[in-house]
Amino acid sequence: MKSQNLLLGICLAALIVSEFFLISANRQKGEALAQWHQAQQQAADLQSQLSQATNSEDADSELARLRADNQDIPRLRNQIQQLQTQNANLSQLLKATRQAGQAVQQQLQDLEAQNEQAAEDQQAQQQAQQQVVDRIAAQQRNQCIANLRLIYAAKQAWALEKNKTDTDTPTEQDLLPYIKGGVFPVCPSGGTYTIGPVGQLPTCSIPGHVLPPQ
Repeated sequence: MKSQNLLLGICLAALIVSEFFLISANRQKGEALAQWHQAQQQAADLQSQLSQATNSEDADSELARLRADNQDIPRLRNQIQQLQTQNANLSQLLKATRQAGQAVQQQLQDLEAQNEQAAEDQQAQQQAQQQVVDRIAAQQRNQCIANLRLIYAAKQAWALEKNKTDTDTPTEQDLLPYIKGGVFPVCPSGGTYTIGPVGQLPTCSIPGHVLPPQ
């Protein structure tokens, strides 16, 4: 009985000691966890501070770069204004050039139309002149043929009155009495008449001035 009570006392004491150690271990664990959380928080704070410090350095660096870039802003603005002015001048020049080109093109078209009209007028004038020349030539040919008929008739009258044969050839003077007005006819085109024998038709030196066969 005493042995059991002693064993029970020992177990109880061991249990109490174990409980004490367990409580102590839990407390140490809690303290360790608290310290770990604290250290983690400190690490996070340090990381945040580091990030802020890094960001601050980047900001300073960016600010310095921006300040350096800002120093070029007036120059860049001046260049932009110059480019805009040049662009406006070029636009005006291009517009003026296009207008001048359109004016020149219009002038060329007008000149071409005038040339075409002048060519048509010249062709029409040439045709009219040719028609006049052809009409005059026809009139002169008809007049010359009429003269040749007159000469032929005068030859026949001369031969009949003078008892001439077909082989006899009269002169202009011989034929004047048989021609109205007593004037030997002249070719209106400047041709030369050949009276020829009585049996032949008189001729003219101008081509086409031919008396048809009688």
